[in-house]
Amino acid sequence: MPQFAKLLARGSCASCPTKLAGHFCFAAVAKETQNCCQGVGATLKICVTSALLRSVVFAAMLCPIFGVAQLCANQNVGSAPAKESFRTVQDETGRSVRVPVPVRRVVSLAPSLTESLYALGMDDLLVGDTSYCDYPPAAMQKHKVGGATNPSLEEIAALRPDLVLVTKSLNRLETVQQLDRLGIAAYATDPHTIDEIRSSVHRLAEVLGNPAAGEALDANLLQQEDLLRKKLQNSAPKRVLFVVWTDPLISIGKHTFIADALAHAGATSVVESSRDWPQLSLEEMVRLQPEFLVFASGHSEAVSRDVEALAKRPGWDALEAVKRRKFAVISDAVNRPAPRLFSAIDELARQLHPEVFNEKNEVSRVSAPVEKN
Repeated sequence: MPQFAKLLARGSCASCPTKLAGHFCFAAVAKETQNCCQGVGATLKICVTSALLRSVVFAAMLCPIFGVAQLCANQNVGSAPAKESFRTVQDETGRSVRVPVPVRRVVSLAPSLTESLYALGMDDLLVGDTSYCDYPPAAMQKHKVGGATNPSLEEIAALRPDLVLVTKSLNRLETVQQLDRLGIAAYATDPHTIDEIRSSVHRLAEVLGNPAAGEALDANLLQQEDLLRKKLQNSAPKRVLFVVWTDPLISIGKHTFIADALAHAGATSVVESSRDWPQLSLEEMVRLQPEFLVFASGHSEAVSRDVEALAKRPGWDALEAVKRRKFAVISDAVNRPAPRLFSAIDELARQLHPEVFNEKNEVSRVSAPVEKN
């Protein structure tokens, strides 16, 4: 007889256990002597002895132990973490990106995307950005993962981001591919016009799980854009040269978002190049004779000094705009495809077309003043 059967049936008429049901054991009836049991499988008479009593008590003690074990097992199953969910979205380069739901941790690899997160009021998701993410000032306090073109993959991975934000015009494809191999999702933007910048930021809010923030910001920017368009509707555009660099002279191509920003500010670039950042000769610049030279900087005083120095350099002194000091210095926000660009556009329009911004024609504005660094 097995030892466990002996323990449960000691002093009884059972010869051996044959079946388990739940926590209880049942045994076949055997023919015994000493008037304890009579018949085979028919009548069971229990001989109540001290040994049997001890067996019953022991079995009763086992029951709650098994019950507690089962309860603990059920609790463990119930407390198991919920399976993480994902959704697949298409970024602005046509890539399919598997995005966790919800997105809780974001790393930005472009200053424009960092600014967009703050403009959307979603900077609480931002756990890291690049060394060049300097606006707003709070962005400088975020954990830095290196440059935009050479970020540290180790730093990014250590931040455990749900999503990394990149932009096609600045970040490298190799970076996105390396992140993919690490199992880190990367969402890319690629706006080329003012309207595309608005829709890009709107879409970004949706991807991050807050479409209402995108709708509110989009409506605000669109209202600002419409107000400026109405102001400039009867003004002839000014012919300008947007100066990216002076030596060598580098300007902007006609397909860049900056060229579109100039158009929204009541200006048109004299450069018709299909290249994004064309280099010009001084002779070509003199031939084009722009009405205004436009510079972007966070320090307008320094630019004013540099412009005065340009007026003394050969070639530059042949420009009518230089002779007449027709310069426009605006915020460097114009260099970033982010919501703050709309304020820079308004700032430029006021310098090129001051006549439509006098107090008589002034209407309430939506944008806040551009902050100078």
